[in-house]
Amino acid sequence: MLFYTQLPLNRHSQERKDNNWLLRQQTNNSKWVLVHNHHSLFKANTPELLFLDYQQVKSLPLWEAIYLGSMNGQGYFALDVTDLDPSILDSLVLGGEFKDIRSYGPLVEQQLGSIASLSRGLVHWHKTHRFCGRCGTKNSMFEAGHCRLCPNPNCKHMTFPRTDPAVIMLVLHEDKQGVERCLLGRQASWPEGVYSTLAGFVDPGESLEQAVAREVEEEAGVMIKSAEYVASQSWPFPSSIMLGFFARAVDPTIFVDKHELDDARWFTREELNTFLEWGSDQTGYKLTRHDSISRFLIEKWRK
Repeated sequence: MLFYTQLPLNRHSQERKDNNWLLRQQTNNSKWVLVHNHHSLFKANTPELLFLDYQQVKSLPLWEAIYLGSMNGQGYFALDVTDLDPSILDSLVLGGEFKDIRSYGPLVEQQLGSIASLSRGLVHWHKTHRFCGRCGTKNSMFEAGHCRLCPNPNCKHMTFPRTDPAVIMLVLHEDKQGVERCLLGRQASWPEGVYSTLAGFVDPGESLEQAVAREVEEEAGVMIKSAEYVASQSWPFPSSIMLGFFARAVDPTIFVDKHELDDARWFTREELNTFLEWGSDQTGYKLTRHDSISRFLIEKWRK
């Protein structure tokens, strides 16, 4: 299963434009997702997300609330509390703590985790698009947080949330003896021993398959002869969608670009079976987190 892709909400794209309808959603049994410095609110020391109700948040600046959608008759809203007075915040989230959702990953209930990841992505987009990209005027939230509107009467440009497409690929090669290997690489900034599939952003003017071929050649010096789409994953850390592929290499020779990767190597299925898990304090090769599409591709291949 791919994590952060099980969003259960009806986003009500037409109804949310009606302020009266939106107010009813806020005040009638709503659930609130708080985001603080890109972290989500959890019950302390557990992977259980903590949602607040309207009575708990009604004194906060709700004009900055983002409507996420509805489920089972309840409206879900996101609110960025990063700049909230610490004393108010502490009393508001008593019994909770803000954590990066990836630190819990698969332990988080999937539908609720998808709601939290959506919240994080939209909050990040609003924080980084506060000015009109055409005229530079400070813009404001519009359409329940799914748009930003420029107030300049000569502009009135509407900006919508953006997602950056990135390809992520498990490159495969079979030798003359029929042994198949996958290509994994690591960045120097990663925890010791962690190896992952290769990945990179899609450039303007290229197809997804072209992006796969270019990134593999740039990072590892490996030419590919085919790229087969497998699955996609929302990855709002901060604002991507990961498009997963299996690719076939023409030749296994590796030339690592040290500006891109620290190392890249071929591994058999048997070798992967000896890998440790992300976060292990033991020395050795380690796989990526279970909540990543990188791990999904690896597991799909080695079954």
